[in-house]
Amino acid sequence: MFKTLSTLINGANARAEDRVRDAFAIELIDQKIREAENNLKAGKATLASLIQRQRSEDQQRQALANRIAALTDRASAALRADNETLATEAATALAQMENEMALRAQTLERLEQKVLRLRNSIESGHRRIIDLKQGAIQARAVRREQDIQTRMGGIGSDSIADADALITRVIGRDDPFEHAEILSDINNDLNHDSLGDRMADAGFGPATRATASTVLNRLKASNS
Repeated sequence: MFKTLSTLINGANARAEDRVRDAFAIELIDQKIREAENNLKAGKATLASLIQRQRSEDQQRQALANRIAALTDRASAALRADNETLATEAATALAQMENEMALRAQTLERLEQKVLRLRNSIESGHRRIIDLKQGAIQARAVRREQDIQTRMGGIGSDSIADADALITRVIGRDDPFEHAEILSDINNDLNHDSLGDRMADAGFGPATRATASTVLNRLKASNS
């Protein structure tokens, strides 16, 4: 039972986390881009330090090479002058400097490799951030489109339906003038007021109102 409850709770938490991530997806994307830019900035600072150290190491190596060349010339001159003591002392110093030169060469080689790897990593990170920014622009456009579609869907299902119902209600209302006329006819029928007119129209008794036939007969008589 406890395992089942734990599974249900974990599932609910995961769904809640997904909903939060969906709701704040744009904000999370921007935050991740800022983090990547900060990491890239730190990488650039480290690269600058490595390059500075590399240049310094190369300058020291070059200076040491110049010292070795100069001392070698002096040692050769001492040997030509049969000064074994100075030549031996110079040879000892040269051995130490050559060992130092080898160490500096190794250090410089390691620095060059680090600089190369870090430079490649920074260039890759820079391109990746550009891609992320383009993706963020597309994500914002999609989110705006989704919001518009959501609002349009709301209009279609609610507002338009309500407006259509109101239009139908207004158009479908009875004409008050026609209603009053029908009501008057009904009252006349109940009071027998229209009975004389109907009988006169049928030819029983004198006419109670002018009709098209009576008007036409009068016109013919006046023109004869």
